[in-house]
Amino acid sequence: MKTYSARPRDVARDWYVIDASDKVLGRLASAIAHRLRGKHKPIYTPHIDTGDFIVVTNVDKIKVTGNKAEGKLYHRHSGYPGGVRTVNFTQLQQRFPGRALEKAVKGMLPKGPLGYAMLKKLKYYAGSSHPHAAQQPKNLEV
Repeated sequence: MKTYSARPRDVARDWYVIDASDKVLGRLASAIAHRLRGKHKPIYTPHIDTGDFIVVTNVDKIKVTGNKAEGKLYHRHSGYPGGVRTVNFTQLQQRFPGRALEKAVKGMLPKGPLGYAMLKKLKYYAGSSHPHAAQQPKNLEV
């Protein structure tokens, strides 16, 4: 029996909608990364993007456990000396809802062009509505 290796033209991508209300950030991110990578499919091939499109709604209602709301820090650097900017989870969620989810999922995907292509299939929205109704997404319970 030969080992099956998927080709890009053989991949059928589905669309899924996840409601992120009151979901825990890390558990949600790992489930999304699993689907984006395509590991739930029998045709999974590590070097081919076999994943599905994921639409996440209500990302402004994502929760974290413990004292991570104030203690979890996100850093960025402007490139200039002394240019480090640090915000906690609560401040990041207020200013950019969904950025914390995107950063968490990005860290769970492969680095390089393959991971960047997988991350582009993640769409997230602060409210409960999204513009992807034409793709007929299925509800996915996480």
